[in-house]
Amino acid sequence: MIICSIEVIRISVPFSAGAETRKNLGLAKDDDAFNAASPTHKRMESLMLKVTTDTGHVGWGESFGHGSNPVTLKALSDVVGPMFIGTRVGDREQTLERVRRAIHGFGSTGPMIYALSGVEIALWDLAAQAADVPLYELLGGTARTLELYASLVSYGNDPEEVHRQVSRARALGFRKVKLHETAVDAIAAARAALPVSAGELMVDVNCPWSVAEAQDVARRLSNLELTWLEEPVWPPDDVAGLARVRREGVPLSAGENAAGVQGIKSLLENQAVDVIQPSVAKVGGISAMLQVFDLAKQHGVKVVPHCFYFGPGLLAVAHLCTLLPADVAVEVPFIEFERLLYPALAFKPTMQLPTVTGLGFAPDLQVIEDYCVERVLIAQN
Repeated sequence: MIICSIEVIRISVPFSAGAETRKNLGLAKDDDAFNAASPTHKRMESLMLKVTTDTGHVGWGESFGHGSNPVTLKALSDVVGPMFIGTRVGDREQTLERVRRAIHGFGSTGPMIYALSGVEIALWDLAAQAADVPLYELLGGTARTLELYASLVSYGNDPEEVHRQVSRARALGFRKVKLHETAVDAIAAARAALPVSAGELMVDVNCPWSVAEAQDVARRLSNLELTWLEEPVWPPDDVAGLARVRREGVPLSAGENAAGVQGIKSLLENQAVDVIQPSVAKVGGISAMLQVFDLAKQHGVKVVPHCFYFGPGLLAVAHLCTLLPADVAVEVPFIEFERLLYPALAFKPTMQLPTVTGLGFAPDLQVIEDYCVERVLIAQN
């Protein structure tokens, strides 16, 4: 199979987060456009890749991300994508290594690596199709029913609304819930709605605090028995600072913003986290995720992939989770889309992987057409 074209498709789909009111959500912050969990958002984006071969096979991938999609799209269309046109899917490992070396001057993270991640996912999809097996089987995973955990958007630190939303998730059958709140009283309200005996509570605070501030908050949260506190320190790559906060006794997680596999290796070697969270559409794709899995096993650290996606990236994470212990749940955004890109986005507490060959991504093409905001076709002249 030879790659003939890569179509980059950016879609933006309206959603509801179930809030009855927008009270107390405050003014938008400067970074809200780039925070997918912001309470100001009413649409969610996906930057998808459709890779077509001379045999008519189609592989799908997804690149990070969200508010920075225009930049990643440009990286795909002008630099990364054209380097794969005319290459053989069977030679993907050599091609990927060549491209990695070609773009190394742009660093270990950012739009170039996000672009490469999306192409890499699509190549694994094609490789599994060529092998005539589902992707999880090619990866060596075990087919099983996957548990999902509800990843809530932010509700502006409103304790009443947070309690209501966590109660709603619990009533729908979710037993693992993640918040995007920073106030202790809002987090405590979530724990009241989901007691320790009823389920697990995680909190992603998106890197807001100094080390000293994070230590203080960790001490105040210690009695809530969180499964993890995610990325409490600014800057996110302050590995030594994270290790200091971890010593307060609250389990920590990080990894989504690490600079590739080497950045995650630093977190592990410095004993900075209890849970490592690589992001398939950011870290370098499926091959990089497999490297992280191996590293985490060597260090005795649990892996729970980051996954605030709804396109092919979500399915890629689901296939990867078949390689992990059964108690590792797949993160899904706790929102209701105006229309579904594919049926599994009507989220329930569990998911069954497609049994077809490859990734199994079969989008509603009309939804793509109706919600597409930008697209580029990369092909041979």
